[in-house]
Amino acid sequence: MKSQPTLIALLLGALAALPANAEFQHQPRAAGIETYGYTWNSPDQDMNRALAHKANARKGEAAYKVCKGCHKPDASGQADADYPQLAGQHASVIVKQMMDIRAGRRDNPRMYPFSGDWIVSAEEIADIAAYLNQLPIPSSNGKGGGANLALGKTLYDKDCASCHGKNGEGDGKKFHPMVAGQHYSYLKRESRESRDQGRRNANPDMVKVLKPYTDADIEAVSDYLSRLAPPKK
Repeated sequence: MKSQPTLIALLLGALAALPANAEFQHQPRAAGIETYGYTWNSPDQDMNRALAHKANARKGEAAYKVCKGCHKPDASGQADADYPQLAGQHASVIVKQMMDIRAGRRDNPRMYPFSGDWIVSAEEIADIAAYLNQLPIPSSNGKGGGANLALGKTLYDKDCASCHGKNGEGDGKKFHPMVAGQHYSYLKRESRESRDQGRRNANPDMVKVLKPYTDADIEAVSDYLSRLAPPKK
C-alpha cells in the first residue's frame, strides 16, 4: 500500500487540477447488480452522447490534466495504490466506466469528483478516452509473485478468453476491457469485488464465471494477466 503521506499528496495534486469553482457532491447510487432485473450496459443518454461524439485526442490530452495526479502523466496508474493503467485501453471501455461512476452504477467516491458533469462533459470524456487509447502501453506494470501462473493460464483460457480475447486484448465493440498488462493488484481487487457483487456495474456473465473461484484462483489469473504482453500500438 502507498504510505499515507504519499497518497494524500497524490490526491491533493489531483484536486489542485480541478477548476476553482468545482462543486463537490455526493456520488449518486443507481441500480446495480444487486437489483432484481439488472441489465448490464443498459442504455444511457450521456454515454450514448459520448460514444457518438467524434473524439479529438488532442483535446483529450488537455482535458486529461485533472486525471494526472492519480493516473500519472503517461496513464500508467499506480500499482500500489490500486489506480489502473489506462494507457492503450479501449476508448469505449473508458467511456462506459466513467459514465457508470458518474451515474452511480459503479461506486467510486474517490473518482466521482473528477467525472461529474460539472467537471467534464460527455464529449470531453470521449476526447479523454481517445487520447488514452492512443498512448503507448507501459510494460512496467505491477505483477504478482509468479507462483501459480500455470493455473492462471488454465483458468483464463477456460473461462475468460472467450470475452477478453486469447491474449487479454479485450473487445472494444462489446465493452470488454483489455486486461493484458494491467496491474496485478487492480485485477485482483476488481475480480474479487465482481465475484462478491461489490462491483455494482459488473457484467453478470463474469460474475457467474467468478462465483466458484477461490481467492487463490483469482490471484493466479490476475498474476497471469499482469504478465501478458499487451498488444503493440
